[in-house]
Amino acid sequence: MELQTTTTSPLFSSLLASSKPNNVKSSVRLKHERNRRLSAAKTDVYGVELQSQEIVNPVYVPTPTNRPLRPPHSGYHFDGTTRKFFEGWYFKVSIPEQRQSFCFMYSVENPAFKKDLNILEQLQHGPRFTGVGAQILGAHDKYICQYSKESHNFWGSRHELMLGNSFSVQTGKQPPNSEVPPQVFNQRVIEGFQVTPLWHQGFIRDDGRTSYAETVKTARWEYSTRPVYGWGDVGSKQKSTAGWLAAFPVFEPHWQICMAGGLSTGWIEWGDERYEFEDAPSYCEKNWGGGFPRKWFWVQCNVFKGASGEVGLTCGGGLRQLPGLNETFENAALIGVHHGGIFYEFVPWNGVVEWEVAEWGYWHVTAQNETHKVELEASTKDPGTTLRAPTTEAGLAPACKDTCFAHLTLKLWEKGSAAAAADGKLILDVTSNMAAVEVGGGPWFNTWKGKTYTPEVINRALNLPVDVDGILGSFPLLKPPGL
Repeated sequence: MELQTTTTSPLFSSLLASSKPNNVKSSVRLKHERNRRLSAAKTDVYGVELQSQEIVNPVYVPTPTNRPLRPPHSGYHFDGTTRKFFEGWYFKVSIPEQRQSFCFMYSVENPAFKKDLNILEQLQHGPRFTGVGAQILGAHDKYICQYSKESHNFWGSRHELMLGNSFSVQTGKQPPNSEVPPQVFNQRVIEGFQVTPLWHQGFIRDDGRTSYAETVKTARWEYSTRPVYGWGDVGSKQKSTAGWLAAFPVFEPHWQICMAGGLSTGWIEWGDERYEFEDAPSYCEKNWGGGFPRKWFWVQCNVFKGASGEVGLTCGGGLRQLPGLNETFENAALIGVHHGGIFYEFVPWNGVVEWEVAEWGYWHVTAQNETHKVELEASTKDPGTTLRAPTTEAGLAPACKDTCFAHLTLKLWEKGSAAAAADGKLILDVTSNMAAVEVGGGPWFNTWKGKTYTPEVINRALNLPVDVDGILGSFPLLKPPGL
């Protein structure tokens, strides 16, 4: 690692001293690259650079139609009805050289109502929470959140991973209602964001509602992404995370990993720091439905030691309500591992997933299917940061705790090898100190030990070779939103 510094001349220093107040602090711009070179340059708040250096400029590419690695359910699932509905998106970029991550979370609640319901609407539809939220869990687990009860300026593509929102726009300018080039976005939008599978940019300002976490005042970012893994084998048709039944509004909330692994290049201004990166590991997922699970856990990582090539891990489980009049809940969980272009899937309809998750600080999950076994163990002493999630009881409210500093071990075995040990042939044995972990909902009175169980009729249905996306692809008018 190389650290570059320069010393300014006395004349230049005196000019700076005379042109700004004494209480103005300088900021440090950090540049992080995959070749493990770190260069730091000081700039003052007026943008005067005290050291010249190369700037990372991400390249914008419009989203193509029929792009490779696009999984089902990439689009926006809102169907225009007034039923209770939310949709949330999660994008993460990790910078291994600095052991820092940035997690971008967007959500829209009850978009059939563009603002707070009036008394008549509440009598007709019941109480609803509305609005759009943008949250970031960033470097050093600091936090920022901007929220509006209005969703007039939110947009989402019906069948592709493209969305955006304008919290405020330039005078006389119209907010975008679809993907636009970066220059157009910057000309129109003061505060807001737009994101596609290949591009992500925005600027948000903390709204001052968070007293329980350390926050930054502003965040600005622009970066491009090259997807490496979707949710399936590279070169094959990508899969729905929850099977083909996810095309229908049952077993909600639904969950889709949109990009199990990618490489991102660009920059993020986080408070008074600027992070620049090239080919940084990145990730994307989403969920949608009537509400979040009653209780859940989650582990995700794209930064590993001991592996060649890109490795992606996603693990999650929850206690979710089954459709019907009675309050019946089920344990649902999965583990997905991408390595060497191959997708190793462990879901309730092809095997068993078991877990032991503490109220905070420890996650141990195992699973097996007919051909493979997997085990992960994550732990952290970091206190974590409380994040918001869309809730039916309180809208976008504190509901979960995360950190991106967990230690993780991941092992994957191939079963049935004659020369293998009792567990099978070990094909992946990696570690990380940059795993993202989460617990949410509740109550969490003690350690949660659980195991998946799928009724036989549902198990058989999910194992049917039904390609809903392919069947309805020839009939666009019949294709449900989001798929």
